[in-house]
Amino acid sequence: MRVIGLAVVVVVGLVLAPTAAGAQQAEKVYRIGYLAQGSGSGAASLRPLEGFRQGLRELGWVEGQNIVIEYRYAEGRIDRLPGLAEELVQLQVDVIAASPTGAAMAARNASRTIPIVGMSLTEPVELGLVASLARPGGNVTGVTYGVDTDIFGKQLGLLREAVPKIRRVAVLSNPSPAQPLIIRNITAAARSLGLQLQLLEAREPGEFDGAFAAMAKERAGGLLVVGDSMFFLHRARLADLAVKHRLPSMSTQTQWVEAGGLMSYAASLPDLYRRAATYVDKILKGAKPTDLPIEQPTKFELVINLKTAKALGLTMPQSLLLQADHVIQ
Repeated sequence: MRVIGLAVVVVVGLVLAPTAAGAQQAEKVYRIGYLAQGSGSGAASLRPLEGFRQGLRELGWVEGQNIVIEYRYAEGRIDRLPGLAEELVQLQVDVIAASPTGAAMAARNASRTIPIVGMSLTEPVELGLVASLARPGGNVTGVTYGVDTDIFGKQLGLLREAVPKIRRVAVLSNPSPAQPLIIRNITAAARSLGLQLQLLEAREPGEFDGAFAAMAKERAGGLLVVGDSMFFLHRARLADLAVKHRLPSMSTQTQWVEAGGLMSYAASLPDLYRRAATYVDKILKGAKPTDLPIEQPTKFELVINLKTAKALGLTMPQSLLLQADHVIQ
């Protein structure tokens, strides 16, 4: 009887084994496109990406197991985004995670069917990426970065708190699809605070010196650096120029302060990228972008560099330091 029982077990095992193996082989490995205007190297660049990966892991998505991520970086060159987006479309990825707005627009121009998750969108309704935040209406959804009048009002207010006598602020930006809307919001914020603006552009590093010379000529009392991938890649040089021209600076990128800038006040990119992972998760499980409302940032960080303040001859008010999330000594 024991021999017969063993034979039955063996036979049943042989019958079920192929079925289990087939089920394992049938599990789909999803392909995610990751399109970034910035760089794929350096700790500062990889920090937001790690937030995205962490978010995916928390939801059960692991690279090399059930997902493959195709990375494409424009290295700060906006003109490279369309070609990189086309590459991801040709690979037939299941979803594209894109940052910032220019990358999301390039992805949307390359495909109107592949779901696109924007990880730091700027004014997506005004730019025509979505119909509304509540019901995007197309193949784009995600999280916004937060560049409305209130945010810029907070940044300019903090800059004035650090430099009470400031009257004129230089604004350095790199032309992009969202730039006119950003400048409009900055202008409205400055008007409410009684500050004058000097608007300057730099499309490449070769234009930095000229921009700072113009700031010196117009006697700007402070500098607001608008977040941009090219500026991010050259943040150390820009921060050095700001100190050289004795300009207290504020940026929309936290890494600006780590590179030697005075202050930054902005949404936490690692947090935004981690939240973007939840959109990817829902889409891979069958949700449609049009049914996923776009969320706005909820976590903001004020970072201050006291070493830079000392180099500028500034004594940061205690009230300002108490507001800071991080202070670099």
